[in-house]
Amino acid sequence: MRSDLTKKGLEKAPHRSLFKALGLTDEEMSRPLVGIVNSKNDIIPGHINLDKIAEAVKAGVRLAGGTPMEFQTIGVCDDAFNTFFSETGAGKHVPRAVFVDLEPTVVDEVRTGTYRQLFHPEQLINGKEDAANNYARGHYTVGKEIIDLTLDRIRKLADQCTGLQGFLLFHSFGGGTGAGFGSLLLERLSVDYGKKSKLEFTVYPSPQVATAVVEPYNSILATHAMIDHSDCAFMVDNEALYDLCRRALDIERPTYTNLNRLIGQVVSSLTASLRFDGALNVDFTEFQTNLVPYSRIHFPICSYAPVISAEKAYHEQLSVAEITNTLFEPANMMVKCDPRHGKYMACTLLYRGDVVPKDVGAAVATIKTKRTIQFVDWCPTGFKIGINYQPPTVVPGGDLAKVQRAVCMLANTTAIAEAWSRLDHKFDLMYAKRAPRPTVQSGGS
Repeated sequence: MRSDLTKKGLEKAPHRSLFKALGLTDEEMSRPLVGIVNSKNDIIPGHINLDKIAEAVKAGVRLAGGTPMEFQTIGVCDDAFNTFFSETGAGKHVPRAVFVDLEPTVVDEVRTGTYRQLFHPEQLINGKEDAANNYARGHYTVGKEIIDLTLDRIRKLADQCTGLQGFLLFHSFGGGTGAGFGSLLLERLSVDYGKKSKLEFTVYPSPQVATAVVEPYNSILATHAMIDHSDCAFMVDNEALYDLCRRALDIERPTYTNLNRLIGQVVSSLTASLRFDGALNVDFTEFQTNLVPYSRIHFPICSYAPVISAEKAYHEQLSVAEITNTLFEPANMMVKCDPRHGKYMACTLLYRGDVVPKDVGAAVATIKTKRTIQFVDWCPTGFKIGINYQPPTVVPGGDLAKVQRAVCMLANTTAIAEAWSRLDHKFDLMYAKRAPRPTVQSGGS
């Protein structure tokens, strides 16, 4: 540590804007300062308040994918965060992820965004023209041009894994790329990695909110193509997430960022047991084993609690029993369907944070006594529990409150038939009028 820096030295410092972003005024920065000497012997200057300096350094390190020296595990592959990140010789962590789109604008946002230094440039793949909401273009024509490159990148990442468990695929059902290219990719993954788990997170068409008229066509075609290749498809829809943001977080006009952060919490809970220790760890293959009674009935619905803003969190108890009850409320489901209209076939509850098995057992016992929560006769027990000691984290300055404990529910219920029948009805209405169908020859018209 050095304390001989003055305001003059700080003026020239490349990190001045970083400390300004942390709220330091010129007056604060003119007081005696401390500097942190990093591994390259550069001085990172800052205010006498070491907390703010540490926060700034960590922020810079996280965005660039680096790791503070005390956490570096070069050459060690079985560490917790090496599950989803591969570590380079310099101690930088690179996500084991591939971004694919048939048109460049969305992937360009990642290339130029806040986390641009985190991703390997070869893992951001895009084509020149999109599928124009046409399943046939995404699956047969435009998608075919980019599939081999995508599989090559995936193969490289898979080869770097010491014990590959499976794949997480994030896509929509309603778009040309999400449905067409998504189903093509899943088919090819099924051929190349037949025994590995393939879990999907699918954005399902909403009842009233739609970005394209032909969503029913794309969804039915994609589901038909994917149903035999996917092991489990967790469904979310934009309308349910919009309502959840409005009601629980008091966000009047939710953006995609708000929705993505909610989905991010579900995915984080799903993978927490792969990344951290806990009393009851849940493996990837266990989701499939516990949630899917028959291979084609693999469309669980998701729910997460507590979805609560920082202002409200101070006034809430948020006990294990309370957050467990909240999960089963129809308004908290991330897809528009009412579980009271169906029966549960299986249910997985993934707890994280300050949770002990005794409290979970009591909460589940209370749930079982409720008449609105019914299980099918041939699977009466139905609850799979996961407990992880790592509390949920939130994006700094985000909408969700930092809480001590949280729970995520993945439930396979017959009520999901509501969502499918709604979609089938729309498909029939359009097909009866011979509305534009996706065809290869005519490009969708």
